[in-house]
Amino acid sequence: MTLYMNLAELLGSRIEQGFYRPGDRLPSVRALSVEHGVSLSTVQQAYRLLEDNGLAAPRPKSGYFVPAARQLPALPAIGRPAQRPVDISQWDQVIELMRSTPDPNVVQLGRGMPDVASPTLKPLMRELSRLSRHQGMPGLYYDTVSGTEALREQVARLLLDSGCHVSPNDLVITTGCHEALSSSIRAICEPGDIVAVDSPSFFGAMQTLKGLGMKALEIPTDPITGISLEALELALEQWPIKAIQLTPNCNNPLGYIMPEARKRALLTLAQRFDVAIIEDDVYGDLAFHYPRPRTIKSFDEDGRVLLCSSFSKTLAPGLRVGWVAPGRYLERVLHMKYISTGSTATQPQLAIASFLKEGHFEPHLRRMRGQYQRARDLMIDWVTRYFPAGTRCSRPQGGFMLWVELPDGFDTLRLNRRLLEQNVQIAVGSIFSASGKYRNCLRMNFASMPTPQVEAAVKSVGLAASELLQEQSA
Repeated sequence: MTLYMNLAELLGSRIEQGFYRPGDRLPSVRALSVEHGVSLSTVQQAYRLLEDNGLAAPRPKSGYFVPAARQLPALPAIGRPAQRPVDISQWDQVIELMRSTPDPNVVQLGRGMPDVASPTLKPLMRELSRLSRHQGMPGLYYDTVSGTEALREQVARLLLDSGCHVSPNDLVITTGCHEALSSSIRAICEPGDIVAVDSPSFFGAMQTLKGLGMKALEIPTDPITGISLEALELALEQWPIKAIQLTPNCNNPLGYIMPEARKRALLTLAQRFDVAIIEDDVYGDLAFHYPRPRTIKSFDEDGRVLLCSSFSKTLAPGLRVGWVAPGRYLERVLHMKYISTGSTATQPQLAIASFLKEGHFEPHLRRMRGQYQRARDLMIDWVTRYFPAGTRCSRPQGGFMLWVELPDGFDTLRLNRRLLEQNVQIAVGSIFSASGKYRNCLRMNFASMPTPQVEAAVKSVGLAASELLQEQSA
């Protein structure tokens, strides 16, 4: 860990333990430099990191202060999904969301799209351009089904930050995280099998189960600590569950980071009942606090965890480059990958490998984490200001998704139809449930730079929700 990270961690722990209270002035840059024997620039870097993490706020000509405590909406309630395996529905609503094409006149709050306009992506664009002009045209050739060795080497190094020690030969490059998930599911399960999922859960993984003729068993999930281990244990005792599929870090859509002790306990449960864990870590690198959270895979010693991720949320989804570390299921995943897409496109793999190798990825992540955390705080403030009284919302610890819960009986399908007339789109909550629960919930994206247009769109959502509630009670 570097000097500035050590200093940021020390100051951060003092703030979180109450040594410095909301509104207090923090030590000056010069005072910290003298106290810890480090350069002024090291202290400034530490303060920038604290600022990115929402623990310090600069005031012109006054120094850094602990931000004032904010009044926040209540957290979403823990869902009560069906206590039995169900056939997955909601495809019509999913395809309606996925069919929405980019339109400058529509504020798209529903799609899982990162900000791709950051200047920190310019080196990646230059590398893609360079590869297209290269005389040998390396990007136009097939590579192996496992993916280019250059990228697998870089991903193996990247995974060290999450506590994983894998070799490049343990990895399979996929066409996005979606293929990593689907290849993993098909490597383990057969039609008719039962897969336990967190609830609410990523709709893409559930639609994969639907397409493969499998059933989902939704497990209640806490908006802070994640999937209920007690409910999962009861389900494992009662049903022949083949795999557990979940997103423990910067969860989509709730945004929590599952505590490390619970990750270990989950792995112990999986070992006891001899089931596989399919871990979606696509948002893990976007955690707001340092150090980056460990994956369940990092504790895995018998190869039962299949770790899936991609660059779709950290760089750009159009690159379509993901990966899976399948553990003991490597050969089966390779076969599923081969019969679905064969090898993944070579050019974006080479460009991303160069981007990582040249050291551009970490500065890009640092910028995105800070931007997304500030946007999260603004989005929560807007929900507090513009949405009906009693609205609940999540506290994302990373990523760029906010889960909003309106009163029971509210219909976000009706809300979305009304918003589309105003050129605003949301993701309705029912697509995040196998059985169509969470109809009174919605998900909003806060990845784009906060602008008056985005604020106006969020205000439109809140006002339309208030109108529908009034109509409902009339």
